[in-house]
Amino acid sequence: MKFYILLPLFIISFALNAQTKNEYKEADEKMVQFLKSFDDNKIDNIVAYINTNFFKETDKLRATYVWITNSFEYDIENMFAMKSYSDPQEIIDEMLKNKKGVCMHFAYLFNETGNQLGIKTYVIPGYTKQQGFVDDISHVWCASLLDSVWFLIDPTWGTGYILNHKFVKEQNDYYFKTAPEDLIRSHIPFDPLWQFLYYPISSQEFYDGHTIINKEKPIFNFIDTLKIYENSTRIEQLTSSNRRIEQNGVKNTLTINQLNNNAIEIEYYSNQIVVDNYNSAVYLYNEGINHLNKFIIYRNNQFTPEKTEIEIRNMIHSAESSFISSRNELQNIVATEKSTIASINQLKISINEAFTQVSEQKDFINKYFGTKKIFRKSLFYKYYWMGIPLN
Repeated sequence: MKFYILLPLFIISFALNAQTKNEYKEADEKMVQFLKSFDDNKIDNIVAYINTNFFKETDKLRATYVWITNSFEYDIENMFAMKSYSDPQEIIDEMLKNKKGVCMHFAYLFNETGNQLGIKTYVIPGYTKQQGFVDDISHVWCASLLDSVWFLIDPTWGTGYILNHKFVKEQNDYYFKTAPEDLIRSHIPFDPLWQFLYYPISSQEFYDGHTIINKEKPIFNFIDTLKIYENSTRIEQLTSSNRRIEQNGVKNTLTINQLNNNAIEIEYYSNQIVVDNYNSAVYLYNEGINHLNKFIIYRNNQFTPEKTEIEIRNMIHSAESSFISSRNELQNIVATEKSTIASINQLKISINEAFTQVSEQKDFINKYFGTKKIFRKSLFYKYYWMGIPLN
């Protein structure tokens, strides 16, 4: 089963924000000058140039921001389109190819470039508020760790704005390296972890416009929570995320959709674990069969060329160990689908049959080495008297 990333509906019909004095003027001019002669838009080449010409983390991330906001357009014609992608790389490739996209394209491109530069960066899904009204469509932006401090970046809103159903391209520096307590006024993540606030804003507070930090609330140690998140499995990440989302308040269908999408992803990864464990059990079983067949061939050749007793016993021991590992792997599987359960049961039957074979071969080995050498060769033959086996 293949898991697909669904592209929600995104829009950037936001009001203009006041521009602040550009403290990155020198870095911006250097990057803009480079972009005049750069047209292949390959991330590797961009990363190589930035690493060679910029040395501070902030300047590197700023160069990335300038690259994206100057080189790509917002795809207003497809702002309401629903598309599916098998992985984030397809989103990035589409952006690089078409030189335009919606917020998911901007965010994933920024995220990939930042991480390739060695700057820890995440894509953050949520929704926004514009001119006092909460949008009924989703949005994604980014977070980056700079000098041990988390900042937020929205490369989509930083690229321009929509006016009279047309996209106006204009770099907006307010959305570069924005403090979490500032961006929360217009951007709220589904999961409050990504607010990067010790006193997160609830969904209700966001709707009501009460986004001033209230230190009378219980403190939320997002730093420790993020460390736990980063060291968790994907299923654990999604499960804890859904719990936090629900605790922060479910105010709209966007949040419900996010919870459902997370649940679908949890199911996908759970099924993937079952498949991986089953395939591992099959591999170990086949490995055991190979060892067992090698021993049987060696036995049919009457233990020639000659091996020591330890070597011969190890041949059958290797087969037995593989079957034991295969059986143990199956015991870790919690399957719910009938077809999977049937496959597991069939493999268990095959493993039990293999153990019977192993037991028979071990009995032969014990008998072989318990017999005087002069009589051992006779054990490879069956002797009958009037149809009755004598050995």
